[in-house]
Amino acid sequence: MDWNDLRFVLAIARCGTLSSAARELGVSHTTAGRRLQAIEDALGVRLFERTPDGFIPTMAGEEVVEVAGETEQKLHALESRVLGQDKKLSGELRVTTMDIFFIQFHDIFTAFTERYPNIELTIMSSNEEASLTRREADVALRMTKKPPEYLVGRRVGNVQFAVYGASELVARAGPDATWSDFPWLSWDKRMNLRFIDEWLKANAPGADVVARVNFDSVLIRETIARGVGVHFLSCLDGDSDPRLTRIGPILEEYGSELWLLTLAELRKTSRVRAFIDFMHERLSERQRALLGK
Repeated sequence: MDWNDLRFVLAIARCGTLSSAARELGVSHTTAGRRLQAIEDALGVRLFERTPDGFIPTMAGEEVVEVAGETEQKLHALESRVLGQDKKLSGELRVTTMDIFFIQFHDIFTAFTERYPNIELTIMSSNEEASLTRREADVALRMTKKPPEYLVGRRVGNVQFAVYGASELVARAGPDATWSDFPWLSWDKRMNLRFIDEWLKANAPGADVVARVNFDSVLIRETIARGVGVHFLSCLDGDSDPRLTRIGPILEEYGSELWLLTLAELRKTSRVRAFIDFMHERLSERQRALLGK
């Protein structure tokens, strides 16, 4: 087997379906199927059981997946060490962040590209965390109270949260309305995030949950702005939207920290250091917005 064979097996194991693995690898579903069949024929053993719930590794498949994962980790570590020796302010830089931070800080990202035109910046904006160890990104702008030990970086602020509703909805409810008097949004039950339901029982007893949404910050904000219901937002996000009104105090106990993180091997890479230093400097000017002040 060569590394490309291992990549295919690893992608199928991680994705669970042939179509998802094909998308990740940038090939067609048919090509992925033929490639897997060729690998199994060459080894003389089935690597996956085809079930209605997806592809499940066999005992032989689990061994191949384990080796593939170790090989991938070593290759990425080698790549990171090599990139860590790069002293030029040019080349590719992949940054991952959440939608709300790219929306609110898009001018800072633009200013970085103007300052360093030879750095080819790729921005991945998603609520799902990209893996730095698998080199899906070089730097992460991430909310966390405890960064993983294998990452290094700089804390660039604190993010506070509050309850927000459409301004028209809040005006109709009146100044004496409590959280219980508003219709609420909650999260999709399939996400198994019970925090919001427990919070509502304790802080807004009797409140009606009128709709559930998935964990997408832009979708939540737009649903609130349409007057469907009220929900939590970061103060950075909620205060910047003129269609919204903050309801009640800042929920400081649910605040989080905002970090710029990278791998230890990459922290001395010139373009990584340039990005982290630049963002840290510019974000220091946005602290009041992050804190809801």
